[in-house]
Amino acid sequence: MFSTTTLTGSKPEQYAQLLAQARALVHGESDRIANAANLAALVYHALPQLNWVGFYFFDGTELVVGPFQGLPACVRIPLHKGVCGAAASTRQTQRIDDVDAFPGHIACDSASRSELVVPLVHDGTLVGVFDLDSPVTSRFDADDQAGLEAIAQAFVEALA
Repeated sequence: MFSTTTLTGSKPEQYAQLLAQARALVHGESDRIANAANLAALVYHALPQLNWVGFYFFDGTELVVGPFQGLPACVRIPLHKGVCGAAASTRQTQRIDDVDAFPGHIACDSASRSELVVPLVHDGTLVGVFDLDSPVTSRFDADDQAGLEAIAQAFVEALA
């Protein structure tokens, strides 16, 4: 049985606690759907001011929605389209303070104001992206980015 703990301390300390929980959830499990489902739920319920947390998986052509928490999502996202496509095609984290100012932003949830998307790369191959949306402009800072990149890396490391 999994039980959540209240995150305490500075933001980096909170992310260290969250990362420990994430690693415990994926330990010994290589199924990407199971791990994505648990990590999306963990992060969605642990962090404030989020309206969507989930995974998109690369099918060789485009990104396809995977496990998530939040309102129903866009099912398919072409590479080079939107924030998720930018993260996938560049293989670089995209931290967007104002999604309305991002050229080509795909508005799956009209409440979203900021977004952070981490590419998932395993052994040099694009697996997908880890996507977080917030109804608050400039919700994500460098500490959030570093913490969420570490959680995304824990997901990648669990893949068989």
